[in-house]
Amino acid sequence: FHPKYLKLLNNDNFHFGMEYPFNSIENSIFSHYATGINFDKYDDILVDVSGSNPPKAIMTFDEAGLCESLRKNVTKSGYVKPTPVQKHGIPIISAGRDLMACAQTGSGKTAAFLLPILQRLMVDGVAASKFSEVQEPEAIIVAPTRELINQIYLEARKFAYGTCVRPVVVYGGINTGYTIREVLKGCNVLCGTPGRLLDIIGRGKVGLSKLRYLVLDEADRMLDMGFEPDMRKLVGSPGMPSKEDRQTLMFSATYPEDIQRMAADFLKVDYIFLAVGVVGGACSDVEQTIIQVDQYSKRDQLLEVLKSTGNERTMVFVETKRSADFIATFLCQEKISTTSIHGDREQREREKALSDFRLGQCPVLVATSVAARGLDIEQVQHVVNFDLPSSIDEYVHRIGRTGRCGNTGRAVSFFNPESDTPLARSLVKVLSGAQQEVPKWLEEIAFSAHGTTGFNPRGKVFASTDTRKGGSFKTDEPPQASAPSPAVAADDEEWE
Repeated sequence: FHPKYLKLLNNDNFHFGMEYPFNSIENSIFSHYATGINFDKYDDILVDVSGSNPPKAIMTFDEAGLCESLRKNVTKSGYVKPTPVQKHGIPIISAGRDLMACAQTGSGKTAAFLLPILQRLMVDGVAASKFSEVQEPEAIIVAPTRELINQIYLEARKFAYGTCVRPVVVYGGINTGYTIREVLKGCNVLCGTPGRLLDIIGRGKVGLSKLRYLVLDEADRMLDMGFEPDMRKLVGSPGMPSKEDRQTLMFSATYPEDIQRMAADFLKVDYIFLAVGVVGGACSDVEQTIIQVDQYSKRDQLLEVLKSTGNERTMVFVETKRSADFIATFLCQEKISTTSIHGDREQREREKALSDFRLGQCPVLVATSVAARGLDIEQVQHVVNFDLPSSIDEYVHRIGRTGRCGNTGRAVSFFNPESDTPLARSLVKVLSGAQQEVPKWLEEIAFSAHGTTGFNPRGKVFASTDTRKGGSFKTDEPPQASAPSPAVAADDEEWE
């Protein structure tokens, strides 16, 4: 939303059905990501569906059997034809099946789960009551960061526009009393980050007896060592229907095998596994460049890159919150309009930073991994990994902020041999899998770091098949850094 409409949209007296002297509010609600020249390439992406009796895929949104209100909102949102994850995911969810779905970032996963859920709720005529002291939503959607869950909420509100279904979002950084008041106005679809969601449930403001759908977005992150206890606490909450009595949906761009095994604890035995494209692979629409540079030359190299990008939107990823502030200040001193986002910034500061970046007022956004997953910002032409992450799946998520929805983008990564060598082999695989040029020096580092035995730079990045198919997929990836403990994860993954 444009900032000048945010105050009005959050006003208790604002109702979507009322007439206002301008139609910009509806235009803002239905503003959408323009598809790029490579959008039709999605039709050629390989899809693997496994599980017993999977429903037949749809080819058009008409085949999805959406009700009139939902169909109109889909059209207003600029959706012309479904992406592969939507073609397969919508009928699977509509058929009542549990789903574990893997698809490249920017491939339309959010609409893939929102549309069938909202369709069922609208057909059943559910309506939230503002007179109830305990709200009982039919769907709960969980995501790891405030920015991502708010983005999902805005998508849900867009598709539910003009209907009886009311989505609500809860996350940290917002006054708890205000959050509770919003929930008590009526809630059919509750979107939240783990900590704040459990807090609202624990306060007795949300009941779970009517829950039909539980959705985990960025499911690999939600089930790693950082968030797994909260997810188990959520499904074990009083009143939560058992996995046999609810529909559980998991979506992510990366799915390591151990996460697949853990996810099975939350799903019915006959869940469907959907893999779209190379699971864990990077989008081929993103031009990836790796530059070898030592730690002390990174700032000069960054200036060179940003001089070539001009005023085009660029996200610069760093590893620590301190680095984010330091690099943002450095760039501002160099007369480059820059803002930053990380877990220590106040929520209003984070929202202001994203707004300035979206509107182009600050074309450079320096961010920690809090902005690496799921954020859908239009016209992000460039991503710079000032610091490479410790895991290859985080790299894939980061560069997925550009090259979305068939558009092209560019990702430049600074590789410091002193600290980044453990990532070399995985980088070679991702570059090869996306048909990108692999620097000879990077291949040499990859070979020398781990030897040549069994090293296939064009092999799989992650297990791209259902682990239930038998056998155990053994990756030749080097061991990744262990997942953060809750105390560490709380820095940039939202526990409130």
